[in-house]
Amino acid sequence: MKIDPSIPSTPFANVRDVSHFKGEQEILFSMHSIFRIGPMKQIDKNNRLWQVDLTLTSDNDPDLNALTEQMRKETCPKKKGWDRLGGLLIKLGQFNTAQYVYDILFDQATTDSEKASMYHTLGILKHGQCQYKDAVAYYNKSIEIKEKILSPTDANLVASYNNIGSVYANIGDYSNALSYHQKALEICQKTLYLTHPNLAQCYNSIGWVYDGMGDYSNALTYHQKALEIKQKILSSNHPDLAQSYNNIGSVYNAMGDYSNALLSQQKALEICQRSLPSNHPDLAASYNNIGSVYDDMGNYSNALSYYQKALKIRHKAVPSNHPDLARSYSNIGSVYNAMGDYSNALLSQQKALEIRQKSLPSNHPDLAASYNNIGSVYADMGDYLNALPYHQKALGIKQKTLPPNHPDVAISIKKYSTKTFFSTTHVDRQHIRIITS
Repeated sequence: MKIDPSIPSTPFANVRDVSHFKGEQEILFSMHSIFRIGPMKQIDKNNRLWQVDLTLTSDNDPDLNALTEQMRKETCPKKKGWDRLGGLLIKLGQFNTAQYVYDILFDQATTDSEKASMYHTLGILKHGQCQYKDAVAYYNKSIEIKEKILSPTDANLVASYNNIGSVYANIGDYSNALSYHQKALEICQKTLYLTHPNLAQCYNSIGWVYDGMGDYSNALTYHQKALEIKQKILSSNHPDLAQSYNNIGSVYNAMGDYSNALLSQQKALEICQRSLPSNHPDLAASYNNIGSVYDDMGNYSNALSYYQKALKIRHKAVPSNHPDLARSYSNIGSVYNAMGDYSNALLSQQKALEIRQKSLPSNHPDLAASYNNIGSVYADMGDYLNALPYHQKALGIKQKTLPPNHPDVAISIKKYSTKTFFSTTHVDRQHIRIITS
């Protein structure tokens, strides 16, 4: 550890003479001390022990100041005080703590504008907790106030319309999702120039809704409109261009047009490789998307290769309980299952479940997906007694978070019913298929 006493920095003190442990060489640093990380090397070839060189930064360090300023810009720059803290907590996924902050702030809100803002933020919070009904209720309260006090073309309405549209899309209510996203688009078209990035985002949102509806022709049209705007205002290797190519590739994949899907996803990958560090999460997403195309083509060898590349990056780039890691394990497990390697399939799916249990709310759709995937592996192994409880758990989550007519609920009921008959009776399987079809 290197410290230059001549430069202004956070306070530190040598506490050797007052330490409880005699002879201990100890330096006490202020809680907000920041160090620059230098070379790292193993100690005595022990992969559990590493020596890390640290240098205490100066208060005037230009890199630190630039990083701090960028973080200020990215973490709710228009908010102040407790409101800004709450926004940061939401961004970090600490929704329960954020709820405590905003419950206090809501009680302090006096004007309609403040109340509308609080309702909107509570909607974001509930959306993050996957409490979709509450999210819709809060967004509607915010919109009701905003429509009374704001101009019909105010940008604040765009955010509310887009957010409530996203919630409706999550629960499969595509009619309402499309309606609100189109309201947002109409405002943007009236108030923004034709190449504004927010207009591109509106097109993307509508494209995602059409994608969810299975209307791939319209989905492709809107994603291409977003791409056209980005091509006019961004450099050829900008990461946001890669996002559009990813979206278009996903639509082609859903259409079964694997040639164009691969072409689009590879364009996205090339941009990410040129513009991002080798361990960037977006690069992992590109590898994942290409793996998904190969997976759907039945080319499991290539699918597994790309999924493993994504996993390797995510191990380096995100915390050990990050949902993206779970997604990689889940995809790898699905490939192993399709290849008939049930042992590795089960191992990967269980790793995905463990991460999701640690990092997501108990009613999150991704948890339902993990339970469903493990149940499917057991079912393919012919172990219906173990398959049944996992499908029951998946169904329970979906019934709590989705409307009763959502297709995912129907799929889970079908799987649950099938596994119930298989595991409790010796009824002819062809008869069971007729019942559950």
